[in-house]
Amino acid sequence: MTATEKPPLTLFLAAPRGFCAGVDRAIKIVEMALEKWSAPVYVRHEIVHNRYVVDGLRAKGAVFVEELEECPDDRPVIFSAHGVPKTVPDEASRREMLFVDATCPLVSKVHMEAGRHHEKGLQIIMIGHAGHPETIGTMGQLPAGEVLLVENVADVANVTPRDPQRLAFVTQTTLSVDDTIDIVAALQMRFPAIVGPHKEDICYATTNRQESVKAIAPKADAILVVGAPNSSNSKRLVDVGRNAGCRYAQLVERADDIDWRALEGISSLGLTAGASAPDVLIEEVIQACRDRFDLTIETVETARENVEFKVPRVLREPV
Repeated sequence: MTATEKPPLTLFLAAPRGFCAGVDRAIKIVEMALEKWSAPVYVRHEIVHNRYVVDGLRAKGAVFVEELEECPDDRPVIFSAHGVPKTVPDEASRREMLFVDATCPLVSKVHMEAGRHHEKGLQIIMIGHAGHPETIGTMGQLPAGEVLLVENVADVANVTPRDPQRLAFVTQTTLSVDDTIDIVAALQMRFPAIVGPHKEDICYATTNRQESVKAIAPKADAILVVGAPNSSNSKRLVDVGRNAGCRYAQLVERADDIDWRALEGISSLGLTAGASAPDVLIEEVIQACRDRFDLTIETVETARENVEFKVPRVLREPV
């Protein structure tokens, strides 16, 4: 190979990848709110976990804050796609604020499920990550002590419910399907009477992206996952790739983050993106690969997605 020749590389492009319907809807909510009420519009917590998306909305006039107390009473406020504890909309109503809830409908489904179990007198065990906004939001739907958190199989042995016969479980929507199976099995072994969700809590988009990574992992020398370091579903894609047999999987926010030295000598590369990563960042990584390699792209499609969630009515009504 001469100095000007590029080494060959087959890029296995995961499908589906990137934005899911819940993320799409949340971003649209902020954009429509800015159109309807003009800037500034306040957003409690990052609307989705992606710096590029957040910076783009900030440039249009969105102001991101961590707590409601940082928002003025006279400007609209939007709650992020991850969901919020009940105390947040209650406080916004008390202050007579105009607020729009951008919680993903699949997260709202988990909230309603937890509420129904609570009404039947069941205590809830939540499978999730401590400190993640979705976990905080779901646990905050019910009074303190009504939702107990387990993060892994080891936690199941230590959890102390009020009544082992009166339990139900819910899960964070962005977890690894495989890890959750083990935790659910441990819960069912320790608490045979525990009630599960009617339908899997882990969202369709999380499951689909994990399945496409599983299909790519055995034939790729390495996998890149485009996503933010605080994106739960993106980090799980890295784990899934490694567990499915790919020796090297790396999370990158942008093409600039790629560790090219770690990719030296590879002939095949898998590429996917978390549910909050926009297409433009995926294209950026593809172009960076094209600059360095003689690239052949193969799409690996394991599912087709045609889900769409409506934005709240308040945004569709004229001013």
